[in-house]
Amino acid sequence: MTLLQIMAATDAAEVTVRTTDDAVIAAELAQRGITFEHWPTLSNAAAIASEDLLAEYADRIATLDAGGRYRHIDVARIHPDESNPEWPALAEAAREKFLDEHRHAEDEVRFFAAGRGCFYLHIGDEVLATVCEAGDLVSVPAGTLHWFDMGSRPDFVALRFFEEEDGWIGDFTGDKISAGFPTLDELLAAR
Repeated sequence: MTLLQIMAATDAAEVTVRTTDDAVIAAELAQRGITFEHWPTLSNAAAIASEDLLAEYADRIATLDAGGRYRHIDVARIHPDESNPEWPALAEAAREKFLDEHRHAEDEVRFFAAGRGCFYLHIGDEVLATVCEAGDLVSVPAGTLHWFDMGSRPDFVALRFFEEEDGWIGDFTGDKISAGFPTLDELLAAR
C-alpha cells in the first residue's frame, strides 16, 4: 500500500500528514511539483524479462514520453538471493548508495512494476517520505533534494526514465539529514 508521511525537516517526530489515500497523496505531492500516478500492474512483473516488461508498458511509456524527452528507458531489478552467501552484504551496499541526501540534474522518474521503495523528498522545511508500491509512478523534479531507501531486504522492479545516459548520477550534499528520519522498514512497521 502506498504511503505518504510528511514531517518537519528539523524534527521527524513532527508528522503533519500520514496517509494511504491515493487521492490525498497525489494532491499533496502535486502541490509541491511532484508527479504521482498509478499505472496498471502485472501479477508476474518480477518474472517478466526486461524487454518484455518494457513492451507490456509500451503504450504508457509512449504517453509519458510523448515529447521524446527520455532517450534512455531501462529496467532496474533487485531481488533477494538467499542462495548467495554474499547477498546480505550486496543488498546493504546497494541500499547505502542512495541513503544520503542528493539531487540530480534531471528529473528522477520511476515506475514501480513490482516491489517497493521510499523516496524522501526534502522540500523547504519538510521531508515527504513517499513509499511507492507496484503500480506507482513518481517523478522527482531536477534539483530536488532527496534520498531513497529500498529497505533492509530490497526487492523491486522499476522502469527508469532518463534524458541523458548518466542522468542517474547523484550530486551528494554531504548533509546526513537522512539519519534522523525513519527508514522504509520503520515506516511500514508503524502502519
